[in-house]
Amino acid sequence: MKKYIFILLASATLGLTSCSPFQIRSDYAETANFNSYKTYKIRIDDLKLNDIDKDRVLNELSRQLQSKGLQSGENPDLIINVKANHKKITDINTTSPYGMWGWGGPFGWGVGMNRTWTSNYNEGALIVDLIDAKTNKLVWQGIGSGISVDSPKSKQRQIPEIMAEIMKNYPPQPQKK
Repeated sequence: MKKYIFILLASATLGLTSCSPFQIRSDYAETANFNSYKTYKIRIDDLKLNDIDKDRVLNELSRQLQSKGLQSGENPDLIINVKANHKKITDINTTSPYGMWGWGGPFGWGVGMNRTWTSNYNEGALIVDLIDAKTNKLVWQGIGSGISVDSPKSKQRQIPEIMAEIMKNYPPQPQKK
């Protein structure tokens, strides 16, 4: 009985942790020594956002980096480059009617009609690149997509959430072979 309760609790926990509306990915250089990185400087050359969203991104990124033990500095170990983009998404939905097909059968006969509709919206993504300042090589990259760009209230809530989810993967945990 205890075994079944444990399996049920484990399944519920996995279900709760995978309910994120975002798609998060990260990659890293296996040769990088992430323990040696202590300071960072954020570069925003490619961050094409309005000032409100830019502040949201940079404030949450700084908060996440500092929670990982990194400090902002003028002679940094890491250069942080943040980029944002968005794409137009078109969802196509079709419904099929139930029953009403052919002669006899459980539903009688008749005609059904399919219904199709589309919805268009913009979906945003954030990309965080961590570059080793000495070698000028990319050592870690986190990407998060799924931000509702068309809704200011959603962006206000989602930008800090997605940045926190992206940075959960830093520092990376090496895969066991």
